[in-house]
Amino acid sequence: MTYLETAAQFYSEVAQTPQIGLCCVQSTPLQLPGLNIPTQMQEMNYGCGTTVHPTELANQPTVLYVGVGGGLEALQFAYFSRRTGAVIAVDPVAAMREAASRNLQIAAQENTWFDTSFVELKAGDAFNLPVADASVDVVAQNCLFNIFEPADLSKALQEAYRVLKPGGRLQMSDPIATRPIPAHLQQDEQLRAMCLSGALTYDEYMQRIIDAGFGQIEVRSRRPYRLLDSQSYNLEEHLLLESLDSVSFKVPIAEDGACIFTGKTAIYTGDREIFDDSAGHILQRGVPAAVCDKTANKFARSMPENVIVTNSTWHYDGGGCC
Repeated sequence: MTYLETAAQFYSEVAQTPQIGLCCVQSTPLQLPGLNIPTQMQEMNYGCGTTVHPTELANQPTVLYVGVGGGLEALQFAYFSRRTGAVIAVDPVAAMREAASRNLQIAAQENTWFDTSFVELKAGDAFNLPVADASVDVVAQNCLFNIFEPADLSKALQEAYRVLKPGGRLQMSDPIATRPIPAHLQQDEQLRAMCLSGALTYDEYMQRIIDAGFGQIEVRSRRPYRLLDSQSYNLEEHLLLESLDSVSFKVPIAEDGACIFTGKTAIYTGDREIFDDSAGHILQRGVPAAVCDKTANKFARSMPENVIVTNSTWHYDGGGCC
């Protein structure tokens, strides 16, 4: 079998016999008024974080969710888009689609606001999404793209870019590795299917997103995910995996490169009340202003005596310089 066939078989099995805590036990469903998550969905919460960020979901967007799992995030997206076909959930594994369908029917019984018509389940995969060009507002995936080998990851990102409307958002949660994962683990198809050996480093992951054409990336969260200990995984030293939640926007890449927001701020300390760098960044003396990493690096290089640049918080939800 190819590694993708191994992954499909693995998820067919866990769709029929849920493995609680298979991925990230720290990930909990949103707590929202009137939203009740069926137990079966929570048991199939095979994700490493969340892609459902309420600030991104105004005006009832059309959401394409890749890799439906037990239907948890599809239900949460439907909470914000309560109309027929608002959420299109795509999965290549028939058993997973069937499990999600059952879970969504239970959700309709437990949530008076929810109708199963809000979520349309479709057969398909991340490399050939069954929707038209520029037809959806949001593409989301949780702990799926990290399974792909690098060339396939690029295909999936390019396909997400294709189906998004201009200005649309790719909302992802994936493990990343704090250093490159050794080849003997990358080649273990079972570990890859379990989201333990396919992760790229942060820099590699971000570059793949930029290479697909996304001009702005915002990091919503970055936290420890799993430890690959040296004894169990035949490593010279422990290797930490982290969970990264990000939102990437289908906007043009600026001439000087994409904007990546990781929670850095710039603080002007000079003798003026207001500093304007004539490039769109206005700083009030003593007041932290959110800036992208590119702008932060420019200030740190050119004005170290007048601008303090703070470290990344890895929690950014908008309002920055760009």
